[in-house]
Amino acid sequence: MNQTQVTEFMLLGFSHGQPFLFALFLAIYLATLLGNSAILALVSLDPHLHSPMYFFLSHLSCLDLCYSSVTVPKILANALRPQATISYRGCLAQMFFLMWCAGAECALLAVMACDRYAAVCRPLHYGQAMGRSTCAMAAAGCWLWGLLDSAVHTLLATRLSFCGAAQLQHIFCDVPPLLGAACSNTRPNELALHVSSIFVGLSPFLLVVISYLCILATILGMPLATSRRKAFSTCSAHLLVVALYFVAANLNYNRPSSGYSPAADTLVSTLFCIVTPMLNPLIYSLRNQEVWGALRKVV
Repeated sequence: MNQTQVTEFMLLGFSHGQPFLFALFLAIYLATLLGNSAILALVSLDPHLHSPMYFFLSHLSCLDLCYSSVTVPKILANALRPQATISYRGCLAQMFFLMWCAGAECALLAVMACDRYAAVCRPLHYGQAMGRSTCAMAAAGCWLWGLLDSAVHTLLATRLSFCGAAQLQHIFCDVPPLLGAACSNTRPNELALHVSSIFVGLSPFLLVVISYLCILATILGMPLATSRRKAFSTCSAHLLVVALYFVAANLNYNRPSSGYSPAADTLVSTLFCIVTPMLNPLIYSLRNQEVWGALRKVV
């Protein structure tokens, strides 16, 4: 059976209707919507948060909302059904938007690291280097970078053929489960995934690492302990988000040749695409006095 005859995929990550799974994902989704919407609202309403750091944070929250909304509503719809399915076009659309968000977030985290580098290491030139037009162009470039990466993977996925019953060992559509279900040649898709891992994943990660090594050297050279604590506090949240995101992304898209078990696949992808968007606003809010101050003003 070639891909033109496939009308839907069976998602085997669900064995039966699972009320507990429905409740769990619903709670995660509601927390994601609440946390990221709160960040967007606070950045919009409080003039003290109208800075490049929070401008990029608002884009990160928007990406996280898109991440969850691409996958979780369909997961909720399938969780209580006897047989979880998704249409062929729906699967490609879900994969397209998921990869778009993934590529854009990798680039955005690198841009946020450069912003922190400019703020800590080049404070006298920070206002000029990170002006409004520069920030807007950087954010737009992140979204465009993710879009181009996603378009390549989606175009290659349309050329895949699926034999027999089209089944995905997963709870939503992504590149790895699609490649595992295909019966045609997947080498172009795998090559594109490896190239993407280098340019879309590894390159931004290395840029983050270099930026934070420079930041660390600058912080250690500060004469006042209060200055060091303030610099650490503004960077630690972003560094934790970066570590969580890139580790999960690497596990999701660069799995060993033998692969993981279906259960491990589902767990890794759930951490990457569903749990991380929920955690990001919490990480940025817990130790951020400016966010708490803006929240107290609104409340």
